[in-house]
Formats: sequence, structure tokens, C-alpha cells
Amino acid sequence: MTTDTSASSTSAASAAPSLRTSAPQHPIGRIPVQGVHPLVDGGLRPAKAVVGETFTVSATVFREGHDAVNATVVLTRPDGSTQSVPMDCINPGLNLWVAEVTPTTEGAWTYRVEGWSDPYGTWDHDATIKVAAGVDTELMLAEGALLFERAAAMDGRSGAGRLLLDDAITTLRDSGKDATVRLHAGTSPEVAAEMATTPLREYVSPTPDFPLLVERKLALFGAWYEIFPRSEGCYLDAASGDWVSGTFATAAKRLPAIAAMGFDVVYLTPIHPIGTTARKGPNNTLDAGPKDPGSPYAIGSPDGGHDALHPDLGTFDDFDAFVAEAERLGMEVAMDIALQASPDHPWVQTNPEFFTTRADGTIAYAENPPKKYQDIYPLNFDNDPAGAYAEVRRVIQVWIDHGVKIFRVDNPHTKPVEFWQWLIADVATDHPEVIWLAEAFTKPAMMHTLGKVGFQQSYTYYAWRNQAWELREYVEELAGEAAAYMRPSFWPTTHDILTPYMQFGGKAAWKVRAALAATLVPTYGIYAGYELMEHVARPDAEEQIDNEKYQYKDRRWADYDAGGPKAGQSLAPYLTMLNTIRREHPALHWLRNITFHSVQDENLLCFSKRRVLPGGEEDTIIVVANLDPHSTRSSVVHLDMAALGMDWGDSFIAHDLITGAEWRWWERNFVRLGPDSEPAHIIHVRRS
Repeated sequence: MTTDTSASSTSAASAAPSLRTSAPQHPIGRIPVQGVHPLVDGGLRPAKAVVGETFTVSATVFREGHDAVNATVVLTRPDGSTQSVPMDCINPGLNLWVAEVTPTTEGAWTYRVEGWSDPYGTWDHDATIKVAAGVDTELMLAEGALLFERAAAMDGRSGAGRLLLDDAITTLRDSGKDATVRLHAGTSPEVAAEMATTPLREYVSPTPDFPLLVERKLALFGAWYEIFPRSEGCYLDAASGDWVSGTFATAAKRLPAIAAMGFDVVYLTPIHPIGTTARKGPNNTLDAGPKDPGSPYAIGSPDGGHDALHPDLGTFDDFDAFVAEAERLGMEVAMDIALQASPDHPWVQTNPEFFTTRADGTIAYAENPPKKYQDIYPLNFDNDPAGAYAEVRRVIQVWIDHGVKIFRVDNPHTKPVEFWQWLIADVATDHPEVIWLAEAFTKPAMMHTLGKVGFQQSYTYYAWRNQAWELREYVEELAGEAAAYMRPSFWPTTHDILTPYMQFGGKAAWKVRAALAATLVPTYGIYAGYELMEHVARPDAEEQIDNEKYQYKDRRWADYDAGGPKAGQSLAPYLTMLNTIRREHPALHWLRNITFHSVQDENLLCFSKRRVLPGGEEDTIIVVANLDPHSTRSSVVHLDMAALGMDWGDSFIAHDLITGAEWRWWERNFVRLGPDSEPAHIIHVRRS
């Protein structure tokens, strides 16, 4: 037994020196810096921001003993120049340091946090205590003079700064003056400000440089409007009884109205040739007639595939004219990319390896048991990855060459994530302006990962979050750590989604869901027909009856114009007002600046967004919404005044941007909202 113990001790002792001398894989710096945020996958992937977007960088910074520490965020611009931003310790007990940073140009940035020993902070603390107590007074003042000599000699110190520190040195050494006066010369607000502006830093300990991708503003903030181009200008021919398709030319005539409502992006569902094999009829039936147009998501026919246009819509010249007209009106065109094929797609003949062949020799069509999509063949990226990747990249370039800078991707979660990572990065090499929106109503892990690998925006679960508590919980998640890589896009309805809330909620539901989508997050979208509150569902489905995906829809927009038989029945003026509010109030352009407030009635939701503009001016918006579309509710809102930049006893003018009414509000305020008036307040805070 003794022998065994001795042998064990000898073995451990011989191993110890190698353990002590080997360098750790991730060494702690002289001044430890840990827990840096935002950080995406430990810094393996870039955090995201847009030009002018302010976000918070935080870290835990500390050291041994009692000497003062400090911290700085260092941003490196795409051109290699740097910007240093001082950090503030907001929780000394937890050593938590934060700084707000604002990137100013597009491109690949980096950021790091530097922890450092702060000799001035240490001296200021110790000297103030000791001089007041009469302990080591002359020694502390002498050490202060030596410290300022070092600081004055630093490169980068301004001439005025040197003079200020020289005066402090002279006074500190003037034994004929009172010690308190001499100490003040080194601790005055002016000297403290100079030392904060150009600090004396020791033992600087930087983290690695973490990637930061800064993109154009539309990647974060924008209002989308979805159309089926074939429906815009379509009509039922009285003589033949057949539908006549809309074209790019007729759809272009709708663009001024969309622009007048204040939308930034017009999104087109697929515009490619549609197959005839297993074509779906009205309401997704299997018995399509010869005149039924089929689903535009069943892409491909003898007329071409993903790089071609449906002949009914027009030529590439017509498409180019449509894009140009949208740009003239201040909008961009987003294209739907659905990487799937009808059985008639040219790829089926030229590249059968792009698909999955079953044991009986047939190509597998799309299924989500028990649902079957016989008109669609999913792409298989594993049989010939290089060929499939290259072909899709070629297709994307076709549309970029025709002026498209935004792609809404249908069901990206059904394709390999590594494919999207490669495609988005490859496109960004030459076209960093391109924006990708993921239509991925799927599990959180996949949605988050798609954002991490490059998708700038993502559809969300917004349509199904109807209670105040679940909206608050969901938006706080989206505006938290996830905001560094996934930007949400809120859509109350889509061509495939019509929730029971929208089916049965009446006008109040349609107004409040649009108002919340437009104000909770910076990017939201509206599907054509929202203005008309199209709310009748297909039996046993959360989608509209007579789904536009399978047939033409002539909405007769002119009937809702002034003087038309249905004038006043459209929500177009309401949407216009929402988009005007969004454009005029910068606080609504950001995601991470949201604060939720307390309301006594659980059916009411209250939140605010505040932004301090360059020059110090503030823009603050408060939204209060009644989420019960069937009844009017009264309650009391309790505001977090600090989140509004005010003291608890302050008051302000609450200007309702929807009705124009004004009230004086304090921390507690009575509200009454419902279908008999308005379901929501959108309030601009005006300080008196």
C-alpha cells in the first residue's frame, strides 16, 4: 500500500512541471477581460449592425487587488483606421463595463475590448482619502506630480492638455499652498476630463479582434409590400370567360399607389414559367383546369426555369422597366427565390442529379406528411454539390444583373445551411449590397443559424403571438442577444397565413396588428389585400379562401379610390399613416432600443422606443395597444420614467400621432382603447 502511494506521488510530481509551464490555449491577459457581448458563436461569425445603428458592447473587466482598472472598445474600420470608445462601469460589484458604439460606414469591421490598469484612477482614489485623513500627504502629492509628468509626455496629448497638466504639476509641488488646494489641482473636473480623453494606460490587455459586419440601412429598417404580379391588372374577359393575366406593365401601374403608402420594398412572388404536370387548381385542389394558372412556386416549363420569365408577364425589357419604375418611386424590388422545380423544369432533363430518385426510379416530389406537393420536386444538394451550388449562383447573378438587390428565400430551412453560408458570402464578394430575407417558419435553432450564416432578415412567429405577455417575451428575445445576428420581419398575414385572430377580429384586429408590426420592430411587411381586410379562410386551413397562389385575384383597386363605390373602406390611409410615422421618427428605426412598460389590464401592451440623435436631441415613441379586438378596455399604464430619460416626478406632453390628441402624462396614466375608437395609441413624447 505504501509503495503504491509513493509511486503515485512520484508520477504526479514529475507531471506537474509540464502542466505549469505549458501555455493555456486562451491565456488571460494581465487585466482579465471576459464575457464580451455581442459575440456570435464565440466570435467565429460576425455580429451585425447597419450604418448609424448604435448598439452596446459590454464586458467583464477586473484585476487583482484594489488598483483601478478601465476599459476601452476599439473599432477598426474597413480601411484599417481605428476608433476608441471609453467604457463605463455600470455595476462595480460585477465589474460590468459598457459602451455604446455606432459604426458609420458599410463593410467588414472588427471590434475588441481592451482592459487596462488606470494609474490616474488609482492615485485619485488613494490621494483623496489619504490627504483628507492627513496620511502620507506629501508622498501622495509627489506621486501625483510624477504621474502627470508621464501623462503630459504622452504622444497624442494636445498642447492645451499639456499646459493643463503642467499647471497641475506645478501646484502639486507648491509646498506653500494648502494640501487640499494642491490635491484639487490634480483631481479637478478639467484634469479628470483631460485624463479621460487621453488616458495614461498601463498593462493594456486586448481581446482578439471580433468580426462586425456593417450593412446598409435597409437591412434593418424598411416596409415591404407583397404582390403577385399576374394579379395586378388581370381581368376576366367577358367574351371568352377566361382570365387574362396581369403583366409587368400593368403591375407597374400599381407601383405609384404602393409608393404613396410609404413602402420601401415591393416584393414579387415567383415570376418564372409554371409547370403543367400535376398543376394545382383553385384552393390547392388536384383537378386544375386547362385555364388555371397554377402555383408560381411550381417553377419550370419548356419556356424555361429559374432564369426565365413567365411569358404571360412579359419580356426582360418589361421586367427592367418595372424595376426602373420602382426605383424612380424610391422603392426596391425583392424577388422570391424558391429552390424547387416542377416536373417540367429543364433541370429535370439536363441535371437529374439535382433531385432525389426513389427506389422505383421516379423523382421524389415534396412532402410534409400527410401533405403532398405533387407539382414540386425539391432540390437535392448532396448528389452533386459543386454543380448545384454553381447553377444556383448563376441564377442569382441573372437577377442581380437585372437590378435586383433583395431576395426573399422560400423555405431556406429545407436546404443545407452550409449552402446558404457559401452562397450569401460568394454573392457578397462582388455585391455586398444584396439583402436576403429567410422565409423560415421553423424551429428556433434553424432560424437563428440562418441569421448567423448570412441572412440579414427573417420571418418570425409574430402572426401567432397575440397575447401581451407572449409578444413582450418574444420581442425581448429578438431584441436581446439574437439582435446581433438575426433581424426580425413582422408580417400580420401572408399569402399562406391567415390566423383566427385575423379571421374573426374585425377591423380593430387588422389595425392593431399592422400598428404593432410597424412599431415593435424596424422591418415589417404587408401582403396585398391587407388594405381590404380579406379575412375569409379556406375551411380547415389558416389561409385565405381562393388563395392567390392558385388563381388570379382582381381586387379592383379603383373602387376604393376617392369617388369609387367602396371609397373609405380601405385601410390604405391607415397604412400610409403608419409608414409616415415610421419615417419621421428615428426611434422606430432600431430594434435594440425597446422597453416594455407595465399595464394593469393583461390585454393591453405598452412599450417605448427612445433614440438620442446627434446633437443631443431625443426622439421617443410610446405605443399602447389593446390586443382584445372585440371590446373596449380601460386601464392604467405605469411608465418606467428612467427608460424615457426622465425623473420619476417629471411630466410630458403625450401627442397621439394617430388621432392628433394631446394629454399631459406622468408615470401613471389612464388609457381607453378599443374598436369603438382606436385600438392603439402611437405617442410622440414632447417635453414641456
